[in-house]
Amino acid sequence: MAAKTKNKFNYQSEVRLLKQRGPGGLYLLYGPEEYLRERYLDALRELAVGEGDEFNCRRLNGQGLDLNDLNEAVNALPFLSERVFVEVRDYDLNRCKDAELERLKAVVGDLPEFCTLVFVQSPAVTPDGRLSAVKALKKLGHAVEFTEQDPQALTGWIVNRFKALGKGIQRSDAEYLIFLSGSSMNGLIPEIEKAAAYAAGDTVTRGDIDATANRLPEAEVWTITDLLAQRRFDAAAEVLSDLLGDKNNHPIFLTSLIGQQLRRMYAVRCAQAAGRGKADAMELAGISFDFIYNKLSAGAGAWSPEQLGALVSLCAEYDYKMKSTGLDPYVLIRELFARIAAGV
Repeated sequence: MAAKTKNKFNYQSEVRLLKQRGPGGLYLLYGPEEYLRERYLDALRELAVGEGDEFNCRRLNGQGLDLNDLNEAVNALPFLSERVFVEVRDYDLNRCKDAELERLKAVVGDLPEFCTLVFVQSPAVTPDGRLSAVKALKKLGHAVEFTEQDPQALTGWIVNRFKALGKGIQRSDAEYLIFLSGSSMNGLIPEIEKAAAYAAGDTVTRGDIDATANRLPEAEVWTITDLLAQRRFDAAAEVLSDLLGDKNNHPIFLTSLIGQQLRRMYAVRCAQAAGRGKADAMELAGISFDFIYNKLSAGAGAWSPEQLGALVSLCAEYDYKMKSTGLDPYVLIRELFARIAAGV
C-alpha cells in the first residue's frame, strides 16, 4: 500500500473559510503560488474595508520597515469604515531578532479590533517555522501557504480559462501545457492567451500549444532523455547544445534536471519490476499526471533497473565534480551526456 501523502492546499476551502469567519486581525500569506495568493488578498481586503476603499488601506514596504511606522498604521482610526487594512510586503521574518523581534511581538500582539494586518511574503522566501517571529505570527493570526494546485484542479482551471476566451481544449492537452510551461498559474496565463489567440478553430490543439508555448528547461530535458531512450543521440545532443547556449542554463542546473529525470525513470522502472501498481509508481516518482507517467514509463523501458541506477549515480558523480573541482562544467556535462548515451 502506498504511503499517505500530505494534503494539497485547497484554495476554495480557504476562501469559504474566510467568508464564513469574516476578516480577522492578523494574517501571514506565503508560498510559491502568487496568483492564488493575490486573489485571496483581494478577497480579504474587500471583506475588511470594501471594494475600492483606498483611504482605509495602508501599504508598507517590508524592506527596511520601521516598526514605529507599522505601529502608527495599525492604530490609525478607520474613516467611514469599520476597519483599516494594513498590508506589509516582503518583510523578512527570518531575519527578525532581538530588539526588533520584541517590538514586532508588541505590535502584532496588541492589534486594535478594527485592524486587519497582513504580512505578504515573496515566493523566494519561505518563513522558517522554527523562528520566534514566524511562531508569533502563526500563533496570533492565520497563516496560509499558497502551494500549487492539485492536478485535477489546475487542469480544470486551464480548461475554464480557455473557455472564457471562447476556446475549448482537451484535458490531456491542458496537462501537456502544464508539462511544457510549468504549474505556476501566473506563468500559465500568458501561455493560455497565446495559444487561444493562435488557434484557428474553436478548439486549442496540441499543435497550437507546440507553436506558442514557452518551454521550460525541465521540458527540454525530458526531450533529451526521450531521444536518448530512442537512441537518437545526435538529436539529443542538439537539444542539449541549444540549452547550453542560454546563459541562464548553467551546466550544474541542467545536470540536476537530468539527474532528477533519470531518478524518476528509475523509480518507475523499479516499481514496475517489483509488480507495484501505477499509483504506487507515480507516488514513488513524485509525479501527478497520467500523461507524465506514460512518458516516464516509455522512456524507462529502454534501460534495465540496474542501468538506470548506474546512470543516476553517474549524474551524482558529475554534479559533485562540477561543484568541487576546477574543471570546466561545460566540458563535464558533455562528457556526462556521452557516458549516458553509451549507457555507462
